[in-house]
Amino acid sequence: MKELSLHILDIVQNSISAKATLIKIEIDESRINDIITIRIEDNGIGMSSELLKRVTDPFTTTRKTRNVGLGIPLFKLAAEQANGRFSITSAEGKGTVVNAAMQHSHIDRSPIGDMAGTFRGLFSMNESVDFVYLHITDNGRFEFDTREAKKMLGEETLSAFEVLQWIFEYMNEGLTEIGAVLY
Repeated sequence: MKELSLHILDIVQNSISAKATLIKIEIDESRINDIITIRIEDNGIGMSSELLKRVTDPFTTTRKTRNVGLGIPLFKLAAEQANGRFSITSAEGKGTVVNAAMQHSHIDRSPIGDMAGTFRGLFSMNESVDFVYLHITDNGRFEFDTREAKKMLGEETLSAFEVLQWIFEYMNEGLTEIGAVLY
C-alpha cells in the first residue's frame, strides 16, 4: 500500500467486521522527535490468544473466502521498513489495539495520505459506527468525533452528500492548520 491511510482503512475495516461500535484513530507526528505513531483502538469482539499469536502471519485470516490476510502483515512491514515497530493487543469481548511507530524522516516511510477522503468513505458507509480521529503535530492537534457531529446534525445523517463534503473540507482545513504532513 502506498499510503498509511490505506493501512489505517484496512485495520478499521477489520474493526468493523469485528462488530466494533466505537473506533479511535490517533496519529501523532513529530518532526522534532522524528517519529510518527499510529494507534487504532476498537471495542469489537477481540481475538483469541491463539489468533493474536498468528495475526501477523500473512497466511492467517478469519475470512472464509480466501486463505490469506495481508492487511496486518503489510502494516507491520511498513512500520519496520521505516525503522519502526508494530504491536497488536486484543482480548475477546474487549476489543483490539493496533500500534505502529516509524521514523518520520525515513526514506522508506509511506506518506500518511488522504485522511479526510478515507474518513469520508468510512462515514458514508458505516453510519452505525462512531469514530474518533485525533491527529497531533508539533504545531497543534485536530480532533473529529462523529458522536459530536451527530449531536450537531440532529436529524441529518453523516452520510448525506452535503455533510460528507463539509466533513471532508473541515478535516482538510484542520489538518492543514496543524501542519500535518499528509503527502
